Order: sequence, then C-alpha cells, then structure tokens
Amino acid sequence: MGTNRDENDAEEVGVSTTRKTFALLEALKDEEGVTIAELTDRTDLSKSTAYRHLQTLTDLGYVIERDGHYYVGFRFVELGEQARSRRVGYTAAKRAVFELGQETDERAVFIVEEDNEAVYVHRYGSLSNTMIGHRRPLHSMASGKVILAEWDDVAVADYVDSVGLEALSANTITDPDALFDELETIRDRGYAVNDQEHMDGLRGVAVPVYTPDDEFLGALAAFGPTSRFTDDYVHDDLPTRLRDKAGEIRVTLAYG
Repeated sequence: MGTNRDENDAEEVGVSTTRKTFALLEALKDEEGVTIAELTDRTDLSKSTAYRHLQTLTDLGYVIERDGHYYVGFRFVELGEQARSRRVGYTAAKRAVFELGQETDERAVFIVEEDNEAVYVHRYGSLSNTMIGHRRPLHSMASGKVILAEWDDVAVADYVDSVGLEALSANTITDPDALFDELETIRDRGYAVNDQEHMDGLRGVAVPVYTPDDEFLGALAAFGPTSRFTDDYVHDDLPTRLRDKAGEIRVTLAYG
C-alpha cells in the first residue's frame, strides 16, 4: 500500500511540475521579452519556482534569456514544423494555400480540428506566421463549420454539450437547431460561409479537403472584408476556386 501511495504522490508532483512549465510558456508566447517579476505576476508562481523552471527550459534551448528578459526559443519552431508536416496532406495544403492567396489576393488558410477546436496549420496574407497554431471555436468559422459538417449528429451534439455555442459576434450561431440546419445546408451545397459570425465586418468561405481515399483532411478557406466579399463572390466565384484547389491537393496526394 505504501509503495502505491508513494508512486501516486510522485506522479502528482510530476504532473504539477509539467503544468507549471507550460504555464510559464503560455505567459511567454505573446510577449517580446518578459522578466521573472512579470512572469510571477501572470502565473502565480513564486520567483524561485519560476526561476528553476526557466533555467531548465533555457538549458534545453526552449527559452532564451537576454539581459534579464526571457523569450521563447527557436527550438519550438522545429516542433511546430513537425506538427505541420506530420501528414503528407498538410504539406500539399501549404502550396494550395499560397496559390489561393496569390490568385485571389485574399487571406487564405488551411484549418484542421484538434480537441474540438479549429487550428490554423497554414496561412497566407500576413507578414508573419503568428496565427499558425492558434485555436478558434469551430461553430463561428466557415472552416470550422465545414469540419462539423463532416461529423454525424451525435458527435455534433456532443460538441454543443461539451464546448457550447459562444457568441463571438451578433451573427454567431448560438442555437443548436440553427447549427444543425446550417450543417445540413453545408453538406448539400459543399461549402460553408462565415457571414460575420466570428468578427464584425469579416466574411469567409470554406470547402472540405479529402485524400484520394476519401478521408477528410481539413478545411481550405479564404476570408476578407464584407466590402469585397459580396454575395456573388461568396456564393459563386470563391466556392469554385476553393473546390479547384482542394481538388489539386487530392490529385497531388494521388500522383505526387
């Protein structure tokens, strides 16, 4: 009995240590250099505890210290690139996103689902890749609704129960019945529209991307201001362009 209790206690200590490490990393990721004092304020960790964790992360190259300020290190770039290329299709989608952005002069993205959230894998239309890896609610984005449309009703109901339908704008779908109706429309027409549901003044269009074996890979989308994203553009031109690019990804995967 004593041995099991000791093992459980050791496991709890290990979990607690890991949580503290990631609390520090979360506090570091959105700032350009943070002092220990600032980190302790944001994480509720003591100065000595924060310092010990930072020293370990610094020794491993995941955090960089300069003049008393701490930064996320480039070692995380290696991990991020591995995540973005762990499936062959993700690499093929990168080229499609770039070409789509070039051809439309709009912001283009490739989105996948992870832990009931939409995750940016590739993005075109910004001077930086700061959105890569960011997470958004599935129900408020065209790409997220494309993903939900791939699920059966039970899975969607589970999503609604566990995540909820938070209103991010006045147009966000917050009624479960309205969401089910919207997903049925998406399945029928083959594309989804974000009509200022995530942010006022922004519209988007997304289509599903499949592998040659008909396995769902993710969502390809373009978005921009309502001044350019007129009804004709949203329901005619963009769906065609997006389907063409999704088809190119599928062909690339089939024939290299």
